[in-house]
Amino acid sequence: MRTKLLILCGFILIITACKKNQFSTSPQLSFESMSTEVLAPGNTITFTLKYTDKEGDIQDSLFVQKLTQNCAQSNFDAYYKISDQVPTQHNSEGEILVTYGYLTGQAIPEIKGPVCLENDTCVLRFVLSDKMKNKSDTVTTPSFVILK
Repeated sequence: MRTKLLILCGFILIITACKKNQFSTSPQLSFESMSTEVLAPGNTITFTLKYTDKEGDIQDSLFVQKLTQNCAQSNFDAYYKISDQVPTQHNSEGEILVTYGYLTGQAIPEIKGPVCLENDTCVLRFVLSDKMKNKSDTVTTPSFVILK
């Protein structure tokens, strides 16, 4: 029994000792959630992303790319400036909310709707850049549908 306990404690120690530090020079970006899986005209969709950064200098840009499975003409690339009002502290972490409207007439970015004759089944890809031009890994959302 004592041997099993020692092996278990040793295993737990190895697992915790090998855990990577979550803060690195390049920003880390992860997908957390999206507000809907089907986007109809007149509605909005919000994507929640989580970031971490060792230097706290993410105040550069967020690259967004829409990739559509069935209609390449509906794709787009965009860059959005990250606000200078984001706190600049070492080992920073937080959330980035990206909201698009679809034919809403609101003062928010409009997502490009279907160009072809059918609904768009698509994903968005995000890359975060910091002031030193370090880039995060690419984060991809689950598929969602934009109704025609």
